[in-house]
Amino acid sequence: MSDWKQRLTRDLEPILKSEDPRPEISAYHDMPYAIFRYPPEDEFAVRRELTMLKTRLEAAAKRVTVISLAKCLDDALQRSGMTTERIAQAEKTTGVVKMADTIHAVLSSRQPLDELVAEGLPPDADPLRDVVMIYRAGALFPFYRTSSLLEQLKGKVTVPAVLFYPGELDGAAGLRFMGLLDAEHNYRPKIF
Repeated sequence: MSDWKQRLTRDLEPILKSEDPRPEISAYHDMPYAIFRYPPEDEFAVRRELTMLKTRLEAAAKRVTVISLAKCLDDALQRSGMTTERIAQAEKTTGVVKMADTIHAVLSSRQPLDELVAEGLPPDADPLRDVVMIYRAGALFPFYRTSSLLEQLKGKVTVPAVLFYPGELDGAAGLRFMGLLDAEHNYRPKIF
């Protein structure tokens, strides 16, 4: 069994199944979420396992909401009028770096990613019943770093939530997004 699968089933799953996961998932009352890291190359295996984890949590009487950051990105771009064709043309005209900056601006201010994620939360969210799984973070690479998202979700997410993060651990609390970017060491949520 892979390291990430052991951490998922042995460490994280029992916490999510508990009556109130919040105290074990985070030390911060206004940030009841954690990060589950895994190697980027295991993305598809992690997605398969998330489907099974969702089923096991629902069997334990939890209501599970799954939020795709790839879908949030797509929604943000569509709401901003940025079609695939427009993005491709702009990239040819202005270059990859300028296009990445534009997409970052969309996710930061025009269609804030934290607001799109918050839209996916159950309107009647109950911290003792609900669990939120946020996945497909790799779709944000290299436009947007998840450390920004987690800080902006502070106070908006009131139920136990887990961001599934494709990257590498760097020290005790640093993460390298997709294993490529310089490590961010300002993650406050617990890292599994």
